[in-house]
Amino acid sequence: MRIVRCIAAVLVCTQLHSRTLAADPTARPNVLILYADDLGYGDLSIQNPDSKIPTPNLDQLARSSMRFTDGHSSSGICTPSRYALLTGRYHWRDFHGIVGPMGASVFQPGRLTLAELFQRHGYTTACIGKWHLGWDWSAIRKPDAELQGDGKKRFFGPEAYDWSKSIPDGPLDHGFDAYFGDTVINFPPYAWIENDRLVKPPDTILDTDQWKPIKEGNWECRPGPMCSDWDPYQVLPTLAEKGVQYIRSHASAKQPFFLYFAFPSPHAPIIPNDRFDGKSQAGAYGDCVVETDDVAGRLLRALKDAGIDNDTIVFFSADNGPEHYAYQRDASFDHWSSFPFRGLKRDIYEGGHHVPFLIRWPGITKSGSVSEALVSQIDLFATFAEFLSADLPDDAAEDSHSLMPLLHGQSDSVRDSHVHNTRQGHYAFRQGNWVLIDTKSGYTSRRSEAWEKKHHYPPGDDARVQLYNLRNDIGQRENVADHHADRVAELQTELQRIRQQGHSAPRLSGTSESRDSGR
Repeated sequence: MRIVRCIAAVLVCTQLHSRTLAADPTARPNVLILYADDLGYGDLSIQNPDSKIPTPNLDQLARSSMRFTDGHSSSGICTPSRYALLTGRYHWRDFHGIVGPMGASVFQPGRLTLAELFQRHGYTTACIGKWHLGWDWSAIRKPDAELQGDGKKRFFGPEAYDWSKSIPDGPLDHGFDAYFGDTVINFPPYAWIENDRLVKPPDTILDTDQWKPIKEGNWECRPGPMCSDWDPYQVLPTLAEKGVQYIRSHASAKQPFFLYFAFPSPHAPIIPNDRFDGKSQAGAYGDCVVETDDVAGRLLRALKDAGIDNDTIVFFSADNGPEHYAYQRDASFDHWSSFPFRGLKRDIYEGGHHVPFLIRWPGITKSGSVSEALVSQIDLFATFAEFLSADLPDDAAEDSHSLMPLLHGQSDSVRDSHVHNTRQGHYAFRQGNWVLIDTKSGYTSRRSEAWEKKHHYPPGDDARVQLYNLRNDIGQRENVADHHADRVAELQTELQRIRQQGHSAPRLSGTSESRDSGR
């Protein structure tokens, strides 16, 4: 009997500890965002029974998390989705495209970011990995600098910059206490940046012939300044080590941390390191996903080894769907990265923005739970604002809905619509089970008729718009716009209203000072 009582006491203590984060308003968990780059929904084996890629670490994270099967990014490309994630605002309200090589910041003065929100509530904040939201490179460019190259490939060489100066308008100016990365793996400068300065100044111009051969696709690297000893194959391993070091060094700190770890993978160039070759049955891309999964596992183990895994919220997702190489991968290896959806990166079909979406929140989410609710990465902002009891001004997180009712299992939905966009003037609008493609095609970058034939898609039509019901047509095969003209008109009207209104999350009634972070 005494043994039974001891076991019961241990169980009660364990349950009390697991509830601490939810019940104790002074308990502030760490937050780790793991953000993959160009990863398909169907690349995770837990989401695709026919996947040719083993992802044991992310599968295990999913089993210990609440997994959302209807999670979305804001855009089908890199910069806009990252902006929306960090601001709680649809990117298309401000811009549509990516930040080009050594381009300016997309943040307007005064735009509140998720990192700044955490800073204001006592968190130390860091970004490790891909930034791709711009810097003020012109501030360190010499006044007499001259462009090199010709046509669209004109660029400034390494001699055009004073690399000893700090670079303004980067992560440190938008809420992050620390940054380490190379900003964008296939854009200059090809060098490490720590906080707001280059660790080592570039001394040459991009020359991919100096590197080991690429394993799939093309380098897709833009010309510009490079360190002569730069090795792109070491980018992901170096970032992984920095991430592990950060977790270890902050594990026992009095301040909780917010770490935004932005993977450069499996985005092109597709360069898995040698020890991962052949680890999948989906070619080099599959091996790159395996390496990405391995890095996620290292970071999650670092939390556990430091004894803070039960004190850390973990969110995993991706900025958009997989690159167009997925068509050839499906033909060669019978692995469809966007399974079960149609479309890839850039597209406004589901495959362009319907992404993995996992949240592990100790004391709140139920391990192994699955939610079919419509959710967006934009919603993280209001979710954390509610947890922190933060009032949001009307000019912050205008499109963010708090996920807390879903995480607590108290509601089946927090939003009934979502606007997707990659290219100006081309929108997809989701409401309930209906998706309106408010243009002739949901493809933005390219289309594969061979893929469509293999997966039994009807020939393309000349319809002005497309309408799909995802409840019975998740693959978006049957355009039913002609049969539901009234529905098309309703969705178009609502889409226009949201675009013109300037926000899609409700405001608190009776005040202009703050807004409701819930539904």
